[in-house]
Amino acid sequence: MANSSGKYDDFETLRKRAVALRRGGYSLRQIRDELQVHNKEILQRLVEGEPPPEWTKRPRAKDDLRERARGLRRQGWTYNQIQAELGCSKSSVSLWVRDLPRPEPKCTPEEQRARMNAGLARLHASRDQERTTAKQTAATAIGELSDRELFIAGVALYWAEGSKDKPYRRTEVLQFINSDPNVIKLFLRWLELLEVRRDRLTLRVSIHETADVEAAERFWAEVVGVEVSAFSRATLKRHNPRTVRRNTSDSYRGCLTIYVRQSADLYRRMEGSWYGIVGAAPVTDLENRT
Repeated sequence: MANSSGKYDDFETLRKRAVALRRGGYSLRQIRDELQVHNKEILQRLVEGEPPPEWTKRPRAKDDLRERARGLRRQGWTYNQIQAELGCSKSSVSLWVRDLPRPEPKCTPEEQRARMNAGLARLHASRDQERTTAKQTAATAIGELSDRELFIAGVALYWAEGSKDKPYRRTEVLQFINSDPNVIKLFLRWLELLEVRRDRLTLRVSIHETADVEAAERFWAEVVGVEVSAFSRATLKRHNPRTVRRNTSDSYRGCLTIYVRQSADLYRRMEGSWYGIVGAAPVTDLENRT
């Protein structure tokens, strides 16, 4: 305590008294009042190394979870199991039980791999279901297309995938090539909207020379709804020995080329419509988008 001159008694004497009070269950405030030591730094030094009494500790919300986690770990539970049981984060589980010994594995490495593979299979199946549901929802939301919507969709599709006229190569003709049967079907539906009859079409399969050309022509004939005899001679792609082909599966059918004879006027209409779409799309706020 402070003496008459305002200074504290011998530090070691004060420390002995402070330690005794601490061990007797005194709080830091009670020791301060008892010894009349109001300097916080000195007060902390007086009780250094002496833990506070239990009654002064504030209960923490996660203390119970921590004890349960440690108990489960001692029973051999894994981090994932404890996390699922207690509903807490895996990082918290690790912090609480990392000083405890790792439980002995309850299954062989082969069983562990089988469980892991089963878990991955369930995860992949769940993700596949999410993808399917999202696609089905989006497809349903489209509903039926009006003639105008179909026309605009066809113009955009052609501009992305069809042959275009160039200043250095004037080819104002509708010519479309693609390997996706659904894209081909949509293009044909667009041509029907433009009142293009099938007898104006030249059909040709473009495919690698090592593929089954006849099977590919039968496939595309069914997609288009014509006889195989309606196809012109297939265009064969020669093999480059320096490249590695990846399209070697049974599903490889090459591409189908659709050429519309006497279609210069239709081509000009398509190109003009495309620039009309571009001009009609709002672009005033593009610079402000992130």
